Amino acid sequence: MSLYTNYLDEIETRKIQGLNPKPIDDGALLAEIITQIKDAQNDHREDSLNFFIYNTLPGTTSAAGVKAKFLKEIILGEVVVEEISPTFAFELLSHMKGGPSVEVLLDLAFGDDAAIAKQAGDVLKTQVYLYEADTDRIEAAYKDGNPIAKELLDSYVKAEFFTKLPDVEEEIKVVTFIAGEGDISTDLLSPGNQAHSRADRELHGKCMISETAQQEIEALKLQHPDKRVMLIAEKGTMGVGSSRMSGVNNVALWTGKQASPYVPFVNYAPVVAGTNGISPIFLTTVSVTGGIGLDLKNWVKKLDDDGKPILNNDGNPVLEQKYSVETGTVLTINSKTKKLYNEAGDEELADVSNAFSPQKVEFMKAGGSYAIVFGKKLQTFAAETLGVEAPLVFAPSKEISHEGQGLTAVEKIFNRNAVGVNSDKPLHAGSDVRVKVNIVGSQDTTGLMTMQELEAMAATVVSPSVDGAYQSGCHTASVWDLKAQANTPRLMKFMNEFGLVTGRDPKDVYHPMTDVIHKVLNDLTVDDRAIIIGGDSHTRMSKGVAFGADSGTVALALATGEASMPIPESVKVTFKGKMADHMDFRDVVHATQAQMLQQHGDNVFQGRVIEVHIGTLLADQAFTFTDWTAEMKAKASVCISNDETLIGSLELAKSRIQIMIDKGMEHENGTLARLISIADKRIAEIKSGDVPALTPDDNAKYFAEVVVDLEAINEPMIADPDVNNADVSKRYTHDTIRPISYYNAEKKVDLGFVGSCMVHKGDVKIVAQMLRNLEAEKGKVEFKAPLVLAAPTYNIIDELKEEGDWEVLQKYSGFEFDDTAPKTEARTEYENILYLERPGCNLCMGNQEKAEKGDTVLATSTRLFQGRVVADAPEKKGESLLGSTPVVVLSAILGRTPTLEEYKAAVEGINLTKFAPPLEVPGTSRSVHF
Repeated sequence: MSLYTNYLDEIETRKIQGLNPKPIDDGALLAEIITQIKDAQNDHREDSLNFFIYNTLPGTTSAAGVKAKFLKEIILGEVVVEEISPTFAFELLSHMKGGPSVEVLLDLAFGDDAAIAKQAGDVLKTQVYLYEADTDRIEAAYKDGNPIAKELLDSYVKAEFFTKLPDVEEEIKVVTFIAGEGDISTDLLSPGNQAHSRADRELHGKCMISETAQQEIEALKLQHPDKRVMLIAEKGTMGVGSSRMSGVNNVALWTGKQASPYVPFVNYAPVVAGTNGISPIFLTTVSVTGGIGLDLKNWVKKLDDDGKPILNNDGNPVLEQKYSVETGTVLTINSKTKKLYNEAGDEELADVSNAFSPQKVEFMKAGGSYAIVFGKKLQTFAAETLGVEAPLVFAPSKEISHEGQGLTAVEKIFNRNAVGVNSDKPLHAGSDVRVKVNIVGSQDTTGLMTMQELEAMAATVVSPSVDGAYQSGCHTASVWDLKAQANTPRLMKFMNEFGLVTGRDPKDVYHPMTDVIHKVLNDLTVDDRAIIIGGDSHTRMSKGVAFGADSGTVALALATGEASMPIPESVKVTFKGKMADHMDFRDVVHATQAQMLQQHGDNVFQGRVIEVHIGTLLADQAFTFTDWTAEMKAKASVCISNDETLIGSLELAKSRIQIMIDKGMEHENGTLARLISIADKRIAEIKSGDVPALTPDDNAKYFAEVVVDLEAINEPMIADPDVNNADVSKRYTHDTIRPISYYNAEKKVDLGFVGSCMVHKGDVKIVAQMLRNLEAEKGKVEFKAPLVLAAPTYNIIDELKEEGDWEVLQKYSGFEFDDTAPKTEARTEYENILYLERPGCNLCMGNQEKAEKGDTVLATSTRLFQGRVVADAPEKKGESLLGSTPVVVLSAILGRTPTLEEYKAAVEGINLTKFAPPLEVPGTSRSVHF
């Protein structure tokens, strides 16, 4: 009984950490536990019963298979367990969500014992996680005249698995808890540096906000046992930065409802809110768990007599409070009137109808969006098998069509990929539809949760309708520590067996590829009309339209090949003027955000798709813009490219995919070869003129338009976290964009970082070119601050070696990664040298490498949230400023921000990433880097 002994040892270790026994997913361990249950004299029998009943994970885990088999034996009378009656065994099977449990229930339903068959059929009527193997059995039994199969189909076609669930309560009493003031990053709810523990829900729950906050939430629950705790971002947006399923899991763990009494630490239905609502991708994750996300609008701009906002000394609007939501305030949510009221329910505070659309109410009733997706498929199957029309049970797809109105680019993509649409009229923004997903990406710090979700929904293979799926290893690339060694190979093995191309080979044949997932997905996207779902907020491709999603939505896309979402509104971004020679395209990206705020006052990008007319940039460089749209709080971005440039991007993608094949990464299902074929077909369509590059209609309707004046950008731009702003709500946003001159060459820089998904090959070449220039000028380059360089992909390094740039970087490096002996510990201190780090996310992720506490970091990355790249020191706040590659390199060499003159001198003659508006140059214009 060695496995059980080891489990007891682990339990003792967890007790020291204040944790309960870890839920069991190992079938071999559960088999030992069952042996002890059968032995009436066994000293561990009582504990073994509790582990079996209350601490075994459901779905397709190996433990679930062993549990379902034993319950079947009990039901058939082959084994007698006094504490588990056949009726109780059926109840336990009903909570196991599919896979082995459904297989057992079908065995019993179609067995010889009529009474048992009836019981099994009644349980099956409540189940929705049925796959093709299960429905094939039901269909075959129905055709053979089996009465239980007919009963099942009759129940499924009526969707009784949904209609017999209790409705969402009309009045929902909540008690407020202010989680923070200003925008709340998902890092607060689930810190990136604790990513290794996300799959251990109880352990990971201990990192939410703070121990003090957790104690305060528990106290509120004791004071208000009949109410739900609502987490609030006061004067800000809740859940910015990423979807982060682990963040929602943590909120649900502390404030939600237990999903099943027989499955520990899996909660659902959290209630979250923000003065400015919920970040779009985080709101999707809230819906996955059947939660409620409210836009409170409890602070509004103070207006003068002319109706114009009154500004403070900093030029920001003065806010006034409409109503208080301070911690401990009791409020009433009415799901019927869709209003937020005071405790008594007699004073309306806010309209919250967006939180209670018919679709979202269904998610709440079903306990999450998965059950609805699977339920609809099950109803459709039953109707087709019976040859009847399915009654309207679920809220119909919301189909909005405006006569005579053209389509934006994203509307065209949704129309092309829509599934189950009732009308042939074109769909416009606001329509809520199911869509086919073409490309799916899973990354390594959320992948373990995606794996759990796939097991929980009993999925075993990637949907055949998905064109390509990839599992990365980039978020844990920096340090091959014990956590990575324990988790990553297990994840890669599962995903490879599921049907994904994996960054690491479970068989250790090809070299581990730690390439940044967004860069890989950008290459795997070989159709500008594709829909991409990825387990990261920076899933923002420059071809097609990509949506960052939580680990559960990724799992659903992998299992079903579909996603459900509203068609977002679009904001059109165009450019005018000429880019100054000394400017880098990254500065255009920052300036877009700054000019948008100047033109519109409010962030019109938030929650919408940015349609950026950027047709002369190849996909690698255009990605710099689309990637940043996550920081603009946009839901997604679509690049409008001209034909010639799109063909160039697709040819580049084909070459990169071929390199993956040459390295041995092709899956036995032929994913990569299939993608090359799709790219060839798309190129032929463009060249023939049959289907040109995606463009919007001339009469498309936009929520807003932004015109970026390139000539107004005359010095490098920096996104500043403004950590000492007197208004806490203005700190750590990406809206504070400052010119380099703001710092008067006095801002000390402790560390420079060139890396993350925001850089491409050209950025790394810029580093080498600057070192050459400075060496020629000064004879030797000395760094007054450390410079960390992490190329996004191995391909880039290979090309730089061929072109002679890597040799320059090696000359100045004091550290170069070695894949034969990867780092096993994160670096905590830095010398004033150049570090050539392994391809991957590195400092940007913040879960392994970090700057020294209290440092001022200047980086090319995407994240400036508190504690992400750099933690605070007792005497000084850490701050992560974001800028272009040349600014970062020069600042590391100087140890401070440069003057504009110093900057211009340093970049003279260097091929910076250039851009010209599509209408102002021939279609053949391309950056010098390609």
